[in-house]
Parts: sequence; C-alpha cells; structure tokens
Amino acid sequence: MIAHAPFVILLALLAAALILSILAKRLNMPPAAAYVLGGMALSFAPQRLPFEIDPEFILVLFLPPLLQSSAYFTVWRDFRANLRPILMLAVGAVTFTTAIVGLAVQWLLPELPVAAGFCLGAIVSPPDAVAAKAVLGRLNVPSRLVTILEGESLVNDASGLMLYRVAAAAALTGVFDWSEAALMFGRLTAGGLVVGAAAGFAANFVMARLRDTQLIIIASFLAAWATYIGAEALHVSGVLAVVTAGLIMGWGQHALLDAESRLEAQAVWRSAVFVMEALVFILIGLALRKVVEELGGFGPALTSSLPQALIVTAAMIVARFLWVFPAAYVPRLLIRSIRERDPRPPLSFPVIIGWAGMRGVVSLAAALALPVEFPGRGFIILTTFVVIAVTVLVQGATLGPLVRWLKPAAPSIGPYPHLSEHETREKIYAAALERIAAEVDEEGKERHPKLIEEYRRRVFVYRRNHEEPEAIADVRRAHFEMALAAVSTARAELLQLHQSGYVHDTTLHAVEAELDLEEARLRRLSGERANGH
Repeated sequence: MIAHAPFVILLALLAAALILSILAKRLNMPPAAAYVLGGMALSFAPQRLPFEIDPEFILVLFLPPLLQSSAYFTVWRDFRANLRPILMLAVGAVTFTTAIVGLAVQWLLPELPVAAGFCLGAIVSPPDAVAAKAVLGRLNVPSRLVTILEGESLVNDASGLMLYRVAAAAALTGVFDWSEAALMFGRLTAGGLVVGAAAGFAANFVMARLRDTQLIIIASFLAAWATYIGAEALHVSGVLAVVTAGLIMGWGQHALLDAESRLEAQAVWRSAVFVMEALVFILIGLALRKVVEELGGFGPALTSSLPQALIVTAAMIVARFLWVFPAAYVPRLLIRSIRERDPRPPLSFPVIIGWAGMRGVVSLAAALALPVEFPGRGFIILTTFVVIAVTVLVQGATLGPLVRWLKPAAPSIGPYPHLSEHETREKIYAAALERIAAEVDEEGKERHPKLIEEYRRRVFVYRRNHEEPEAIADVRRAHFEMALAAVSTARAELLQLHQSGYVHDTTLHAVEAELDLEEARLRRLSGERANGH
C-alpha cells in the first residue's frame, strides 16, 4: 500500500459523501440515511481500510465542532423557555430508557450480569446531537419542537455518560455505589458548565480583538477542540462544556463580530459541518465490518444475536414513547402554574418527539470503547449498531412523512411577542431614518435628502407589506424581478469589462462580492433562496 493511502481514502470518502448527497436528493431521502447505507456497502469492500478507526479519535475530531455549531445557532431565549421539557427528556427519558433496556436484556440474556444490560441501556438511551441536527434540518418543524429535540440531544451527555460509567464499572467489579453515581453526575454537569462558560467568554474575548477574518474563523474552530479536550482532561463533561461555550459565543457574535467576519465564518462553517456530518455517518456504516467481526463473522453467533438486538431496539423505541406522553401531559394536570404558563401541546408534539430519538456516533464510540473482557461486549456492540441503523434509516427516513401528515403547529411560549420580518424591517429602518434626519446643516436643512428619501421609501414599503400584503403582491414581485435583472445586467457588464481588460482581477472580486451580497439580499427579501430554487 502506498504511503499516502490514508489521504487517498479520505478523498474517496469525501467523493462518496458527494455522490451519496446527490443520490439522497434524487431519491428524496435523508442524507444521513444515505451516508449510513453507503458506509455499510463500503464496509465489505474486498480491500479493507489500511488503518483502524479509533472511536475516541473520531469523537474528538468531529463531535466538538458539530456540537459548537449546533449550540452557536441555538436561540438562548427559546432554550431557556423550554428548559423543563428539555431536562425531562435529557435526564428523565435517558434514565427511564436505560432501565427498560436493561430489563429487556436481562429477560433475553439472563446469563449476562444485570449491570451489563444497564450499560447497554446507557449507551443507546441518549439521542445524538449530530443525528438530530442532520435529520431535523431538512424538515418544516415548529421551532419549539426543534428547540426541545436539539436541546435534549445537546445536554443529555451528563446523564447518559454517568449511567454508562457507573454501569460499566459495576459490570466489571460487581459493585454499585449510588453515592458515587450522584457525585459523578454532579461533577460532570457542574464541571462541564463551568469549563464551558470560561471557554466561551475567553473565546469571545480573543475573537473580539482579532482583526483578520481568517484568524477569527481559525480561532472559532480551535475553541471547540480546546474546550472539549480541556474539559475531558479535567474529568468533566466535554459535551456540556462545548455546548455551553457555543451558546455563549453565539450570544455574543452580534456585538463582537463585524458583518464580513460573520458572513465568511458562516460560509466556512456550513461547508465544514456538511463534510463532518457526512464523514461521521459514513464511518458509522463502515463500522459494520468491525461489528460482524466482533461476533466471529456471519455465523451462528450473529444470526442468533440479531433478533435479540432487534427486540432490544424495539424496547428502546417503546420506552421513549412510554416516557414522552406522560411527561407531556401529567405535569400540566398536577401543577397549575405549568398549565397556565404552558398550555398542553397537541397530540402531534409527543408523537414526533417520541419518534425523533436518533442515535449516532457517540453511542457507537461508547460501545466500541468497552474493554475486551467486558461481559457481552459483542452483543452490546451489535445492538448499538442495530439501534443506530434503525433510528437513522427507519425513524429518520419516515420522520419527514410523519411531520407532513401530522402538520404540527403551536404558538410560541413565554411573554415575548415576536414581530414579523416586515414589522422588524419597518422598525429598524424607521430608527435609521430618524438618525439620518437628525443631521442638518447650519441653516437647518437636511444634509442627506436622498438617503432620507430612500429610508422613507423602505419604511413605507415594509409597512404596506405588513398591512396590505395581497394588494401589493404583484407590484412587489415586479420590483424584485426588475431589481434582480438589474443586478444580473451589472454582473454581465462587469464580466465583459474584465474580459476586455478594462477591469483588474482585484476590482472584479471586490465588485462581484458586492453584487453577490446585493443579489442574496434581494432573493432573501423576495422569499426566494439565494441559489434561485
């Protein structure tokens, strides 16, 4: 094998991600499902990978930036308003699912230690943040549902990891200590929050003083890895630390970064997240070969264990529903303040939340990290892989049709009335108009009459868009079509001047960037995506 074979394989995986993304769009299926299926197909290629995939390395490489990206764009006000249902899922559902899976394993395989079954339950009980974001990002789901599901997957690490470590230690030593478990939970949670808060404020402090956009982008990536590695070195929750830091960095971005830095950073992060998510799910599929090898190949051990793994998977899915429905309605029946503050959700909410518990790379890495002498290790690894495959391929692929069938809709909670986009634009341009009109010369005349006229026109247009959207729909459409045509003509003229030698490349790139921003703004305001689709 040539010396740079790992790099060639990485390029092949990136090419596979591109091809699978195109196929997923053509077949109208979630990209995550296509990646896992593609990885499973590649796992049994005649030539196996020339290196072993270290699950802990995969976690450190991919998980911190993906978690930070999710937390960065989480709306803190919505997250805080939904903290009760998030914690009921992140702590309550994880613990309940762990118990149900542990009992199911004990029923199926009584020869295994009880703690081994609960260890498997702890491994598969926490939904995965990467999987949740990958699947939910394609669906037209109410923002509150997205906040709850993504919030759960972001903060359930402390409970899942605590249960996993305690159960694994009990399976190996035969000793279970409740006090030690409680102390571990407190240390993981509190330590992760403290480390994450310190890292988030430190990252904001550094990036606010960097003047180069590229340095800011590099610093944002380094912040994710440094936070995770630092927290793990201190034996606290690295996931909670990264999530906390990401929330703080996202909260401070609007005041600390300029427009150019935000635009470029978001473009780089979008591409990086796409690549990382694709590689994570392809690597999950590639792990199938190792899973089969753990059970001695396609033999009696695999054929006898697979039905049992499917039963455990079904128990895990049912357990989530058994928790979600009472958690959605019982607190409102028992506690008046909750009932008044947060009316009972429609039936579609708990149905979607119950069906949306996708598992991913964290569960697989935890299973593969078990020591070789761990009782039932082969069965645990197989069941974890089956759980991931079923939740991503079946639940993830059917979640979209389920959402479209149920058509969930609910008002936002909390005392924060939200302005529409047109109302928001009207208010901000009115404030800008007031600022411009305040500038007068010595004779009391307006200094910038044309600018004032432009902002008065914007305020008038957005007020009419809000008050009479139907009456001006045709005029509005014609306006944006003409404005986009003007930008297109300007772009064609710019390219013609460049080709004729009248415009230098430096000028071309600068003016083209301005036209790109203007076109993106016009398409956004007209309701059309920037790519024209």
